[in-house]
Amino acid sequence: MDVQFRQGQAGDVAAAVPLIYSSGPSAFEFVFGDAKRGMAQDFLRYAFPKGGGEFGYRGHVVAVVDGKVVGTGTGFGKDNAFSYFFAAASQILGFYRVGAVSVIRRGLSIEQLFELPKAGEHYIGHIGVSPDLRSHGIGAKLMNHLIEQGSALGRKTAILDVSVENPRAEALYERLGFRVTRELVSNLSNQYGTVVNHRRMEIKL
Repeated sequence: MDVQFRQGQAGDVAAAVPLIYSSGPSAFEFVFGDAKRGMAQDFLRYAFPKGGGEFGYRGHVVAVVDGKVVGTGTGFGKDNAFSYFFAAASQILGFYRVGAVSVIRRGLSIEQLFELPKAGEHYIGHIGVSPDLRSHGIGAKLMNHLIEQGSALGRKTAILDVSVENPRAEALYERLGFRVTRELVSNLSNQYGTVVNHRRMEIKL
């Protein structure tokens, strides 16, 4: 299967948001669920076209097959982690208005579990592949593309967090050479979502 990769574009929002969301639905709802303003995908549809930060199109790579966006992923390091944070905070303020403080507080609590990358680390996340095209090698090609991007930027280690409830993804990462370095135990839960335990994995670049 011929898979092409490119930077995300604002016009990818309809295809990309469900894929990004699929990388961790419960965690997204824990942070971004809001009965008055909308649920996590509503926020992602607002933030993605803005371009900046962890949720904007400029930070994402999309996988394209036959002109259709079928996969997403992002990779970033310590050098842009704080600019990502401020962009996300601006998007949260713009979308949630008076409710933004609660969302930011939940976001900070989840970042205590999923630590930001340290110097030399390339954090990979938001990996999603269209359900009808899984098991066709797209996820592995997407991961390799993101790993190569990190290496080209001079980063020494690629890291990611995988849910203990997603053994299929963990098996893929192991086949690519990632190894578990830490168990992340979560007690984060609210009416919108529960953040399950995760495993931190890494590979030397």
